[in-house]
Amino acid sequence: MKIQDARAVVTGGASGLRPTRSRATSPTRAAGSSSSTCRRDPGEPRPRRWVRNVAFVRCDVTSEAEVNAAMDGAHTRLGGLNLLVNCAGVVGAGRVLGKNGPMAGEFFTKVIHINLIGTFLCDKAAAALMQHNTPGPDGERGLLIHTSSVAAFEGQIGQALTPPPRRRSPA
Repeated sequence: MKIQDARAVVTGGASGLRPTRSRATSPTRAAGSSSSTCRRDPGEPRPRRWVRNVAFVRCDVTSEAEVNAAMDGAHTRLGGLNLLVNCAGVVGAGRVLGKNGPMAGEFFTKVIHINLIGTFLCDKAAAALMQHNTPGPDGERGLLIHTSSVAAFEGQIGQALTPPPRRRSPA
């Protein structure tokens, strides 16, 4: 895939990882590409360094209905979809039994819903749209990119939660 041909959705692309990963991976850094950035709170203004062809869309990645609507909307607005960059995630490091007692089940569930299930819901919705793309010269119809903390590969002693491993895979 040539990045200048990208019609992309970047999840979580305007918060958290913004100074490093999300802004750096935004396909809109290349001339000719365009993207829709899905995030939970689109109220913050667009970073000035980003180019004009970025649209912010409110989307809770734990809601299948919101994810489907965001992907469908991006597909319509961009005239197609061939790239998904999953950056949405929350820090969830914690010990099963910490100084203040056992980890709350709700805390664990929230991290899993955002970091794992949210990623799956976005992949599924994007892949469903990408399957209809005409194959490119290399045969791919789209690309799914997952980001992660280094903690996915180098766990922390005593911590039950670290961000899930994410890998790049064709749609």
